[in-house]
This record gives sequence, structure tokens and C-alpha cells, in this order.
Amino acid sequence: MLWSYPPTTVPCIYLSFDDGPIPEITDWVLAQLKQYEAKATFFCIGRNVERNPDVYSRILAAGHSVGNHTYNHLNGWKYKTAEYLENVEACAQWVDSKLFRPPYGRLRNRQSRALLRLQYRPVMWDIIAGDFDPNIDGEKCWQNILRFTKNGSIIVLHDSKKAWPRLEYVLPKLLAHYSQLGYRFKAIITL
Repeated sequence: MLWSYPPTTVPCIYLSFDDGPIPEITDWVLAQLKQYEAKATFFCIGRNVERNPDVYSRILAAGHSVGNHTYNHLNGWKYKTAEYLENVEACAQWVDSKLFRPPYGRLRNRQSRALLRLQYRPVMWDIIAGDFDPNIDGEKCWQNILRFTKNGSIIVLHDSKKAWPRLEYVLPKLLAHYSQLGYRFKAIITL
């Protein structure tokens, strides 16, 4: 599993967005990224791509990478391997990628091995802002990012309605701050 990248000469951050695409929110994220010529990776829920194929197309057209986040945002700890893999493959009908992020970061060992046999590349993170948590504010999310981000970090944010109040606060700050420090924002690719 990929948790972060090794440091590079020119410092890089790998932004990732889970749970979209959601109209308005994902489009706003794309506009923010464009301002900084930043690339990111969108771990998409298959059902959301099915409902919003035009937004998904805009992600790809802007040069970002995408990954599979299951069709229904399944918690791997609550499902048997066969059912979980069926949901991953249902997402694959809509999301053309071998990158995979398990919802909630929860995946059984048996599921992980099965995904590897299917040539998926599980991608986790080393920085979780917490924007999905309605009990914290945008400033706390920003402090989570600021305190732990380093060259090669994979940061997870969410382009979802639930995360929107915190995402709206933190993403512009993150892009401005780390751009000013000389960081580049890159998409996660399969190796």
C-alpha cells in the first residue's frame, strides 16, 4: 500500500479528494486547483460518477488522475470479500483506474490480497485533514495539514457536501501556503 512518496528535490504534495464527483463542489475544487496549476487525484464513488458523468469528464479533461473508491462507499470491515470485490468492480464500470482507496481506510487482509491479484494499487495517505468531521472546524483541519505535511505527503480531503464547510476554508489556504513555499502539487500515478 502506498502511504506517501519519497522526498524529491523539488518538494511535492499529492492532494487527493474522496467521495465525489459532486456538482458544484468538485467543480469548485477543479477551479481552485487550476489557479495554482495543481494536479490531484480524485477517488470517485462509482454511483456518483454514474450520476455526474460530466463532472467526472471535467476531472479527466483537466489532467487529474482518478481512482476507485467502491460503487457505494463500502466499509471493508463490514462486508465479505466477494461482496466487497463486486462493489469495487461495479465502480470500475464507471472509473477507469487501477488506483484504489478503501472507504474509511478499512480493508481486510483478504480483500487487500484479492485487490492486488486484480492488479489494483491500494493508496492510503499520511495526512488526513478531518474535513469529513462536522465536529471540527476548518481551522482545525488546516492545523492538521500544517503540522504534519512534508515533501512526498499524500493529503486526503473530500469533495462532498458533508465536508464542504471545512474544505472551502482549507483548500485555498493549503494551495496558497505550499505554493509560496515552492511545493508542486502532483497527481498519484500507478507505478
